[in-house]
Amino acid sequence: MAHDVTLITGDGVGPELAMAARKCVDATGVSINWDEQEAGVDVMERTGTPIPDSVLASIRKTQCALKAPITTPVGTGFRSVNVYLRQELGLYACIRPCKIYPGVRTFFADKNVDVVIVRENTEDLYAGVEFEAGKPETDKLIGTINELATDRKIKTKGEETGVSIKPISVSGTERIVRCAFEYAQQNNRKSVTCVHKANIMKHTDGLWLHTAERVANDYPGITFEERIVDNMCMQLVQRPEAYDVLVLQNLYGDIVSDLGAGLVGGLGVAPGANIGDNGAVFEATHGSAPKYKGMNKVNPTALILSGMLMLRHLGETDAADRLERAVSDVIAEGTDVTYDMKPDRNDPTAVGTQEMAEAICRKM
Repeated sequence: MAHDVTLITGDGVGPELAMAARKCVDATGVSINWDEQEAGVDVMERTGTPIPDSVLASIRKTQCALKAPITTPVGTGFRSVNVYLRQELGLYACIRPCKIYPGVRTFFADKNVDVVIVRENTEDLYAGVEFEAGKPETDKLIGTINELATDRKIKTKGEETGVSIKPISVSGTERIVRCAFEYAQQNNRKSVTCVHKANIMKHTDGLWLHTAERVANDYPGITFEERIVDNMCMQLVQRPEAYDVLVLQNLYGDIVSDLGAGLVGGLGVAPGANIGDNGAVFEATHGSAPKYKGMNKVNPTALILSGMLMLRHLGETDAADRLERAVSDVIAEGTDVTYDMKPDRNDPTAVGTQEMAEAICRKM
């Protein structure tokens, strides 16, 4: 059966990476009807927006997209292109596997790091509900807070204080925690760790933790643990092999997922998925690196592995396994890899973006 998939080519190095990833997905033999869509700063010059309506329409139709990196234009209404896509499409779960492949340059090469970070995408401080310092509404808000929280007054005045709101709901928490447990069940994972700061933020993170504990009761076959976020960061550096699936709020998840990428070799090997009830967008977790545009230089691994996650999502498990093995084998051999994966970044034997993708195709 052929699958309909939107391919968002992005900008900067995005088109090169999109070509490489598409090449590898096609080489698995899975039949894909690609609907190629342009997005980013180049498109904005013609349409006035980095995300034309046609992009959203395509994703809503196919319910599946592979997205190359996109630059968020400076000085526009978009706080973040990625955040905009997640909000418009209801992609409430961000899933980021952090796994060491033999041959990747990392200080943790001797550790069996294979952690999956499940991040809530719609709430928390990352929702961007903010009030600017110096605005009358900010001063009014601080006054209201001080009236309601007499024992925890904000001492500074509105003209010098910005305020950010942290919404955490029972329904949003239950949805993402259940997603983490379902992922663990479907992928033979043994534990889910809920990350929080409930010792300080008792009515937001406290709600998050108590809701997670309640949901965990529905999954008796999976071990449930909880960790305070700062301790979690230390634990990941000290003994990352002890952890399996982590579920985090939006801001903590954004930070810890980059920490996880650092453990396994950097953003160049870190794939990602954003999933909702009616669609999914798979993407590399790094940016568009415009200074390398057209140089056929950057590492395509993250987007190729995102394509692997997409295949799993589409039910093409065997193809996903073959693609992941091919990526792993090419990295382990260390011959047909980009400059950043060589012990010496100036190694003249390093290959380009497309050449590494072709080597992965040959492995399959």
